Amino acid sequence: MTKEERKVILASSAGTIFEWYDFYLYGALAAIIGAQFFSSFPEATRNVFALLAFAAGFLVRPFGALFFGRLGDLIGRKHTFLMTILIMGISTFVVGLLPSYEAIGWVAPVALIVLRMLQGLALGGEYGGAVVYVAEHAPRGRRGYFTSWIQTTATLGLLLSLMVILGVRTLTGEDAFKEWGWRVPFLLSIILLGISVWIRLQMEESPAFKKMKDEGRQSKAPISEAFGNWKNGKFALMALLGLVAGQAVVWYTGQFYALFFLQSILRVDMFSANVLIAWSLVLGTAGFVFFGSLSDRIGRKKIILAGCVLAAATYFPVFKAITAIANPTLNAAQQNTKVVIVADPDDCSFQFNPTGTAKFTSSCDISKALLARSSVNYSVQYQPGAIPAKVMVGSTEIASYEVAKLSGDAAKATPAAFTKQVNEALAAAGYPPPGKPAEGIVKLDGFFDIFNSQAFPLVLILTYLVLLVTMVYGPIAAALVELFPTRIRYTGMSLPYHIGNGWFGGLMPATAFAMIAQTGDPYYGLWYPIVIALGTFVIGMLFVPENKDKDIFAEQGVR
Repeated sequence: MTKEERKVILASSAGTIFEWYDFYLYGALAAIIGAQFFSSFPEATRNVFALLAFAAGFLVRPFGALFFGRLGDLIGRKHTFLMTILIMGISTFVVGLLPSYEAIGWVAPVALIVLRMLQGLALGGEYGGAVVYVAEHAPRGRRGYFTSWIQTTATLGLLLSLMVILGVRTLTGEDAFKEWGWRVPFLLSIILLGISVWIRLQMEESPAFKKMKDEGRQSKAPISEAFGNWKNGKFALMALLGLVAGQAVVWYTGQFYALFFLQSILRVDMFSANVLIAWSLVLGTAGFVFFGSLSDRIGRKKIILAGCVLAAATYFPVFKAITAIANPTLNAAQQNTKVVIVADPDDCSFQFNPTGTAKFTSSCDISKALLARSSVNYSVQYQPGAIPAKVMVGSTEIASYEVAKLSGDAAKATPAAFTKQVNEALAAAGYPPPGKPAEGIVKLDGFFDIFNSQAFPLVLILTYLVLLVTMVYGPIAAALVELFPTRIRYTGMSLPYHIGNGWFGGLMPATAFAMIAQTGDPYYGLWYPIVIALGTFVIGMLFVPENKDKDIFAEQGVR
């Protein structure tokens, strides 16, 4: 690798790491930020803000891909992703300065949502620009290796955000962090922004784009050319369904759902869960470069689709092993205690709630939600007319309630009494009491407190999940770049990437939890990534071409 090639990779990767760092901060600190900016509003208003923040985090990204992808194909890669990093960095820094609701009223939460949407738009444009820029500098036969460095950025950005948050939290203390310390990670982003902009200002435009511009072959309408005709549009569909959808769910399962599973299902405390995930990222990140480089020799498609199949085949035993090691008391209770909900089928709904704002008030839904939050392994016995629903823990039977039918003192007493009775029955049957650490549950006191017989095996298992992530994610940038010609490459690859990762992947925790609540099986949510990964395998095998030896400077067509 020449000095100039190293500079290209460094400039692109460093900036993209900082963009992901900025983007992840909000998600990691959402609860604290919500208390600062939304808590003074009525419930309905809080729900609107939660929906907008969710939309910015996941749904807005494809629009950023279209907007900045079009600019990148019209004016160039360098100038476009210089804009995206400026928007992301400034937006993140301003969040750290933003006065709370108590200081400036409704302006504060509105400004926060606007800044969050700017972050989503910027991220939608950043990834495609960085990948295309590096790929168009890479020598033929080395695109997988060169672009794999960009693939490390999302994981390194997540790791950097976790480390900074943990460090600031430790230095300030929990109370001070909630009051003002949460702003520090956002304010630090201005330093990262300055470094990134300085590096990127030294860069030259990509040779493929300069060649195309000099020859007058630029697209005048990149969006319509990329998606408005079947010749190119079919490759966007292939990219989405035959590559990115499977990559997205494997990526989210190995990093975000694993963290969600540890905290929400297994009740591991936040610090311990974050440290376990952080170590798995440290140990597994080199896999991005390994599999990216391997794809230059054996092909992109083989590795990505193999990762999808391997994930689908191993997710159930892997997550069951995590449960057995991390929370053995809960694992024993799930296996040995029979819990049944008896309910009318018309009284039950599918509890899909990605923003956390939906209300489920029927007796069946209340029972399901309570047991799912308690990580109980239960089944549902549908019986017409069984209203209110009943929860049966072994031989103990407890009647549920319906919010709509409560009034006065009953509205206050009945939910608490029902919850208390269920929790007592579960505790008597061996389930860990809510709010108390389960006996034998994994607990870490420091970042290096992993070298014991419980934590270290967990780190190794979580590292395996990260390695699956590196299999599907390491080669995907090169695979996407090679599907589209230079004139529409930025636009063509960015949209399927951000739809796949923002929507298929981003909705995974909410969808998985709804599936768990629906069936009572703590592992049933894994069918979501398994089915999508297998679907991607089939579509990818049948329709996606292998382009590892393609000359991306040629403009004879997409192939």
